[in-house]
Amino acid sequence: MGPILLALVLAPSRPLLVAHVMPWFSTKARSGAWGWHWTMNKTDAEHGQLASHYKPIGGAYDSSDPAVVERQLKTMKAAGFDGVLADWYGVDDVYDYAFVHKCTKLLFDKAEKLGLKVGVVYEDQTVPNIIRQGKAKVGEEVAVVQRAMRWLEADAFKRPNYLRWRGRPVFAVFGPQAVTTDAAWSTVLGGMTSKPVFLTLHHLKFGSEGGYGWPLPQWGASRSWTELSSYYERQEAWKVSMAVAYPRFKDYYRAAGVSDGYPEIPDDNGSTFKRTLDLAVKSGSPFIQVATWNDWGEGTQIEPSVEFGFRDLVAVLGLRKKLEPGFVGSEAEIRSAWGR
Repeated sequence: MGPILLALVLAPSRPLLVAHVMPWFSTKARSGAWGWHWTMNKTDAEHGQLASHYKPIGGAYDSSDPAVVERQLKTMKAAGFDGVLADWYGVDDVYDYAFVHKCTKLLFDKAEKLGLKVGVVYEDQTVPNIIRQGKAKVGEEVAVVQRAMRWLEADAFKRPNYLRWRGRPVFAVFGPQAVTTDAAWSTVLGGMTSKPVFLTLHHLKFGSEGGYGWPLPQWGASRSWTELSSYYERQEAWKVSMAVAYPRFKDYYRAAGVSDGYPEIPDDNGSTFKRTLDLAVKSGSPFIQVATWNDWGEGTQIEPSVEFGFRDLVAVLGLRKKLEPGFVGSEAEIRSAWGR
Protein backbone atom coordinates (compact mmCIF):
# COMPACT_ATOMS: atom_id res chain seq x y z
CA MET A 1 0.00 0.00 0.00
CA GLY A 2 1.45 3.38 -1.03
CA PRO A 3 2.01 6.15 1.56
CA ILE A 4 -0.79 8.38 0.25
CA LEU A 5 -3.33 5.55 0.23
CA LEU A 6 -2.20 4.48 3.67
CA ALA A 7 -2.63 8.05 4.93
CA LEU A 8 -6.15 8.12 3.55
CA VAL A 9 -7.02 4.82 5.18
CA LEU A 10 -5.64 5.92 8.53
CA ALA A 11 -7.01 9.46 8.38
CA PRO A 12 -9.49 10.18 11.18
CA SER A 13 -13.12 10.76 10.27
CA ARG A 14 -13.06 13.94 12.35
CA PRO A 15 -11.04 17.15 11.85
CA LEU A 16 -7.67 17.32 13.55
CA LEU A 17 -7.42 19.92 16.32
CA VAL A 18 -4.20 21.93 16.29
CA ALA A 19 -3.11 24.80 18.52
CA HIS A 20 -1.21 27.77 17.08
CA VAL A 21 1.77 28.30 19.38
CA MET A 22 3.98 31.36 19.75
CA PRO A 23 7.43 29.94 20.72
CA TRP A 24 8.86 33.41 21.29
CA PHE A 25 8.68 34.24 25.02
CA SER A 26 11.89 34.87 26.96
CA THR A 27 12.54 35.79 30.57
CA LYS A 28 15.49 37.41 32.27
CA ALA A 29 15.97 34.47 34.61
CA ARG A 30 16.49 31.96 31.80
CA SER A 31 17.50 33.94 28.70
CA GLY A 32 19.22 36.92 30.31
CA ALA A 33 16.64 39.52 29.35
CA TRP A 34 12.92 40.02 29.13
CA GLY A 35 11.80 39.56 25.53
CA TRP A 36 9.68 42.04 23.60
CA HIS A 37 6.68 39.74 23.64
CA TRP A 38 6.36 40.01 27.41
CA THR A 39 7.05 43.74 27.58
CA MET A 40 6.63 45.42 24.15
CA ASN A 41 9.41 47.63 25.55
CA LYS A 42 6.78 49.21 27.79
CA THR A 43 5.97 47.14 30.86
CA ASP A 44 7.98 46.12 33.91
CA ALA A 45 7.88 42.34 33.61
CA GLU A 46 10.35 42.02 36.50
CA HIS A 47 7.53 43.15 38.78
CA GLY A 48 4.79 41.14 37.09
CA GLN A 49 3.60 43.82 34.64
CA LEU A 50 3.21 42.06 31.30
CA ALA A 51 2.22 43.46 27.90
CA SER A 52 -1.18 41.84 27.98
CA HIS A 53 -4.62 42.54 29.32
CA TYR A 54 -4.52 39.05 30.82
CA LYS A 55 -2.23 37.14 33.16
CA PRO A 56 -0.97 33.60 32.64
CA ILE A 57 -1.55 31.26 35.54
CA GLY A 58 1.87 30.77 37.03
CA GLY A 59 3.22 33.99 35.54
CA ALA A 60 5.58 34.70 32.68
CA TYR A 61 7.63 31.83 31.26
CA ASP A 62 10.41 31.14 28.79
CA SER A 63 9.70 29.24 25.56
CA SER A 64 13.19 27.72 25.66
CA ASP A 65 12.51 25.97 28.98
CA PRO A 66 11.91 22.24 28.34
CA ALA A 67 9.79 21.91 31.48
CA VAL A 68 7.51 24.74 30.34
CA VAL A 69 7.10 23.29 26.84
CA GLU A 70 6.38 19.82 28.19
CA ARG A 71 3.74 21.20 30.55
CA GLN A 72 2.08 23.12 27.73
CA LEU A 73 1.99 20.11 25.43
CA LYS A 74 0.74 17.70 28.10
CA THR A 75 -2.05 20.17 28.87
CA MET A 76 -2.99 20.43 25.19
CA LYS A 77 -3.04 16.65 24.85
CA ALA A 78 -5.24 16.28 27.93
CA ALA A 79 -7.65 18.83 26.40
CA GLY A 80 -7.92 16.81 23.19
CA PHE A 81 -5.55 18.56 20.82
CA ASP A 82 -3.93 16.46 18.11
CA GLY A 83 -0.98 18.76 17.55
CA VAL A 84 0.58 22.20 17.32
CA LEU A 85 1.50 24.73 14.64
CA ALA A 86 4.48 26.92 15.47
CA ASP A 87 4.51 30.57 14.49
CA TRP A 88 7.89 30.29 12.77
CA TYR A 89 10.33 32.97 11.57
CA GLY A 90 12.73 30.84 9.54
CA VAL A 91 16.41 30.16 10.23
CA ASP A 92 18.22 33.51 9.95
CA ASP A 93 19.81 35.09 13.03
CA VAL A 94 18.06 38.47 13.12
CA TYR A 95 16.35 40.01 16.15
CA ASP A 96 14.83 37.05 18.04
CA TYR A 97 14.40 34.83 14.96
CA ALA A 98 17.16 32.39 15.91
CA PHE A 99 15.64 32.10 19.39
CA VAL A 100 12.21 31.37 17.91
CA HIS A 101 13.77 28.73 15.67
CA LYS A 102 15.51 27.10 18.64
CA CYS A 103 12.25 27.09 20.59
CA THR A 104 10.39 25.67 17.59
CA LYS A 105 12.79 22.74 17.43
CA LEU A 106 12.34 22.16 21.16
CA LEU A 107 8.57 22.28 20.72
CA PHE A 108 8.76 19.74 17.89
CA ASP A 109 11.04 17.39 19.82
CA LYS A 110 8.79 17.39 22.87
CA ALA A 111 5.63 17.01 20.76
CA GLU A 112 7.06 13.99 18.95
CA LYS A 113 7.75 12.25 22.26
CA LEU A 114 4.19 12.93 23.39
CA GLY A 115 2.61 11.72 20.16
CA LEU A 116 1.40 15.13 19.01
CA LYS A 117 1.56 16.36 15.42
CA VAL A 118 3.61 19.41 14.46
CA GLY A 119 3.63 22.01 11.70
CA VAL A 120 4.53 25.62 10.97
CA VAL A 121 2.89 28.85 9.96
CA TYR A 122 5.79 30.70 8.35
CA GLU A 123 6.03 34.47 8.80
CA ASP A 124 7.46 35.72 5.51
CA GLN A 125 7.17 39.30 6.77
CA THR A 126 10.54 38.58 8.38
CA VAL A 127 12.23 38.67 4.97
CA PRO A 128 12.53 42.51 4.70
CA ASN A 129 14.03 42.62 8.20
CA ILE A 130 16.58 40.00 7.25
CA ILE A 131 17.59 42.14 4.28
CA ARG A 132 17.71 45.34 6.34
CA GLN A 133 20.01 43.62 8.82
CA GLY A 134 22.43 42.65 6.07
CA LYS A 135 21.76 38.91 6.03
CA ALA A 136 20.67 39.15 2.39
CA LYS A 137 20.51 41.73 -0.39
CA VAL A 138 17.53 43.36 -2.05
CA GLY A 139 16.47 40.98 -4.79
CA GLU A 140 17.38 37.91 -2.71
CA GLU A 141 13.97 37.52 -1.09
CA VAL A 142 13.41 34.13 -2.70
CA ALA A 143 16.81 32.93 -1.48
CA VAL A 144 15.86 33.83 2.11
CA VAL A 145 12.67 31.79 1.88
CA GLN A 146 14.58 28.93 0.25
CA ARG A 147 16.96 28.84 3.24
CA ALA A 148 13.97 28.40 5.51
CA MET A 149 12.47 25.73 3.28
CA ARG A 150 15.72 23.74 3.25
CA TRP A 151 15.45 23.30 7.01
CA LEU A 152 11.82 22.23 6.70
CA GLU A 153 12.74 19.61 4.12
CA ALA A 154 15.80 18.39 5.99
CA ASP A 155 14.18 18.23 9.41
CA ALA A 156 10.54 19.12 10.00
CA PHE A 157 8.98 17.45 6.96
CA LYS A 158 10.86 14.23 7.71
CA ARG A 159 9.38 13.88 11.17
CA PRO A 160 6.82 11.06 11.33
CA ASN A 161 4.44 13.31 13.26
CA TYR A 162 4.54 16.27 10.85
CA LEU A 163 1.04 17.44 9.88
CA ARG A 164 0.04 16.04 6.49
CA TRP A 165 -2.83 16.11 4.07
CA ARG A 166 -3.13 13.11 1.76
CA GLY A 167 0.41 12.14 2.57
CA ARG A 168 1.97 15.56 1.92
CA PRO A 169 3.35 18.00 4.52
CA VAL A 170 1.19 21.06 5.19
CA PHE A 171 2.97 24.40 4.82
CA ALA A 172 1.08 27.56 5.80
CA VAL A 173 2.32 31.13 5.31
CA PHE A 174 1.02 34.11 7.25
CA GLY A 175 -0.04 36.10 4.21
CA PRO A 176 2.21 35.95 2.29
CA GLN A 177 3.04 39.56 3.11
CA ALA A 178 6.53 40.13 1.71
CA VAL A 179 7.14 37.54 -1.03
CA THR A 180 4.12 38.24 -3.17
CA THR A 181 4.44 37.00 -6.72
CA ASP A 182 3.39 33.77 -8.40
CA ALA A 183 6.89 33.45 -9.87
CA ALA A 184 8.60 33.68 -6.48
CA TRP A 185 6.52 30.97 -4.86
CA SER A 186 6.73 28.81 -7.97
CA THR A 187 10.50 28.98 -7.66
CA VAL A 188 10.47 28.24 -3.94
CA LEU A 189 8.06 25.32 -4.06
CA GLY A 190 9.14 24.01 -7.46
CA GLY A 191 12.61 23.27 -6.17
CA MET A 192 11.38 21.08 -3.33
CA THR A 193 11.21 17.30 -3.45
CA SER A 194 8.54 17.04 -0.75
CA LYS A 195 5.90 19.12 -2.63
CA PRO A 196 4.18 20.55 0.44
CA VAL A 197 0.52 21.53 0.55
CA PHE A 198 0.74 25.33 0.32
CA LEU A 199 -1.86 27.21 2.40
CA THR A 200 -2.26 31.00 2.38
CA LEU A 201 -4.17 33.37 4.63
CA HIS A 202 -7.91 33.84 3.97
CA HIS A 203 -7.64 33.52 0.18
CA LEU A 204 -5.96 31.42 -2.49
CA LYS A 205 -2.77 33.26 -3.50
CA PHE A 206 0.39 32.65 -5.49
CA GLY A 207 -0.40 29.10 -6.49
CA SER A 208 -1.64 27.89 -3.11
CA GLU A 209 -3.85 24.81 -2.97
CA GLY A 210 -5.89 26.03 -0.07
CA GLY A 211 -6.17 28.59 2.69
CA TYR A 212 -6.65 28.98 6.40
CA GLY A 213 -8.69 31.31 8.54
CA TRP A 214 -7.61 33.75 11.23
CA PRO A 215 -9.27 36.32 13.53
CA LEU A 216 -10.24 39.49 11.64
CA PRO A 217 -10.43 42.28 14.24
CA GLN A 218 -9.54 44.96 11.68
CA TRP A 219 -13.13 44.85 10.43
CA GLY A 220 -14.62 45.44 13.86
CA ALA A 221 -16.45 42.91 15.99
CA SER A 222 -19.66 42.73 13.98
CA ARG A 223 -18.17 42.57 10.51
CA SER A 224 -15.52 40.08 11.63
CA TRP A 225 -18.30 37.49 11.73
CA THR A 226 -19.43 38.37 8.22
CA GLU A 227 -15.87 38.07 6.93
CA LEU A 228 -15.44 34.73 8.67
CA SER A 229 -18.59 33.44 6.99
CA SER A 230 -17.26 34.67 3.65
CA TYR A 231 -14.07 32.70 4.25
CA TYR A 232 -16.04 29.51 4.74
CA GLU A 233 -18.05 30.18 1.61
CA ARG A 234 -14.86 30.60 -0.42
CA GLN A 235 -13.20 27.49 0.95
CA GLU A 236 -15.97 25.26 -0.36
CA ALA A 237 -14.38 25.50 -3.82
CA TRP A 238 -10.82 24.79 -2.65
CA LYS A 239 -8.93 21.52 -2.58
CA VAL A 240 -8.25 21.86 1.14
CA SER A 241 -8.72 24.38 3.91
CA MET A 242 -7.92 24.88 7.56
CA ALA A 243 -10.71 26.21 9.72
CA VAL A 244 -10.10 28.62 12.60
CA ALA A 245 -11.46 29.03 16.10
CA TYR A 246 -10.57 31.80 18.54
CA PRO A 247 -11.82 33.02 21.91
CA ARG A 248 -11.51 36.80 21.53
CA PHE A 249 -9.16 39.53 20.33
CA LYS A 250 -7.97 42.28 22.64
CA ASP A 251 -4.46 43.48 21.89
CA TYR A 252 -2.08 45.51 24.02
CA TYR A 253 -0.56 47.51 21.17
CA ARG A 254 -2.21 50.85 21.92
CA ALA A 255 -1.46 50.55 25.63
CA ALA A 256 2.20 49.89 24.80
CA GLY A 257 2.36 52.70 22.25
CA VAL A 258 3.33 50.24 19.51
CA SER A 259 0.44 51.17 17.23
CA ASP A 260 -3.21 52.17 17.36
CA GLY A 261 -4.05 48.49 17.71
CA TYR A 262 -7.15 46.75 16.40
CA PRO A 263 -10.80 46.82 17.43
CA GLU A 264 -11.76 44.26 20.06
CA ILE A 265 -13.58 41.03 19.35
CA PRO A 266 -15.26 40.44 22.72
CA ASP A 267 -14.87 37.20 24.63
CA ASP A 268 -18.60 37.31 25.35
CA ASN A 269 -18.33 34.94 28.31
CA GLY A 270 -16.90 32.19 26.16
CA SER A 271 -19.53 32.43 23.44
CA THR A 272 -17.07 33.66 20.80
CA PHE A 273 -14.92 30.57 21.20
CA LYS A 274 -17.86 28.17 21.18
CA ARG A 275 -19.34 29.88 18.12
CA THR A 276 -16.09 29.79 16.14
CA LEU A 277 -15.52 26.16 17.10
CA ASP A 278 -19.01 25.30 15.86
CA LEU A 279 -18.48 27.12 12.56
CA ALA A 280 -15.14 25.37 12.12
CA VAL A 281 -16.68 21.94 12.53
CA LYS A 282 -19.53 22.74 10.15
CA SER A 283 -17.05 23.90 7.49
CA GLY A 284 -15.96 20.33 6.87
CA SER A 285 -12.28 21.29 6.94
CA PRO A 286 -9.86 18.46 7.79
CA PHE A 287 -8.05 20.70 10.28
CA ILE A 288 -9.19 23.18 12.92
CA GLN A 289 -6.53 25.64 14.07
CA VAL A 290 -7.15 27.30 17.41
CA ALA A 291 -5.72 30.81 17.21
CA THR A 292 -4.09 30.92 19.58
CA TRP A 293 -2.58 28.91 22.37
CA ASN A 294 -0.55 31.79 23.77
CA ASP A 295 -0.57 35.12 21.95
CA TRP A 296 -0.89 37.09 25.16
CA GLY A 297 -0.13 40.37 23.40
CA GLU A 298 -3.21 40.05 21.19
CA GLY A 299 -5.34 38.46 23.88
CA THR A 300 -6.27 35.41 21.80
CA GLN A 301 -4.74 32.89 24.18
CA ILE A 302 -6.55 29.84 25.51
CA GLU A 303 -3.59 28.93 27.70
CA PRO A 304 -4.74 28.97 31.35
CA SER A 305 -5.15 32.53 32.59
CA VAL A 306 -6.12 34.25 35.81
CA GLU A 307 -9.16 35.75 34.06
CA PHE A 308 -10.55 32.66 32.30
CA GLY A 309 -8.93 29.78 34.13
CA PHE A 310 -9.16 26.51 32.19
CA ARG A 311 -12.51 27.37 30.61
CA ASP A 312 -11.38 27.42 26.97
CA LEU A 313 -9.47 24.16 27.30
CA VAL A 314 -12.58 22.53 28.71
CA ALA A 315 -14.44 23.79 25.62
CA VAL A 316 -11.86 22.08 23.38
CA LEU A 317 -12.22 18.91 25.41
CA GLY A 318 -15.99 19.04 24.99
CA LEU A 319 -15.59 19.37 21.24
CA ARG A 320 -13.12 16.47 21.05
CA LYS A 321 -15.54 14.25 22.98
CA LYS A 322 -18.36 15.29 20.66
CA LEU A 323 -16.27 14.50 17.59
CA GLU A 324 -14.88 11.32 19.08
CA PRO A 325 -17.24 9.92 21.74
CA GLY A 326 -14.65 7.37 22.85
CA PHE A 327 -12.10 10.03 23.80
CA VAL A 328 -11.33 9.93 27.50
CA GLY A 329 -10.52 13.14 29.31
CA SER A 330 -11.66 15.49 32.05
CA GLU A 331 -11.06 18.95 33.42
CA ALA A 332 -9.24 17.29 36.33
CA GLU A 333 -6.75 15.76 33.88
CA ILE A 334 -6.21 19.11 32.19
CA ARG A 335 -5.52 20.77 35.54
CA SER A 336 -3.25 17.93 36.56
CA ALA A 337 -1.22 18.26 33.35
CA TRP A 338 -0.83 21.96 34.10
CA GLY A 339 0.23 21.17 37.66
CA ARG A 340 -2.94 22.37 39.38
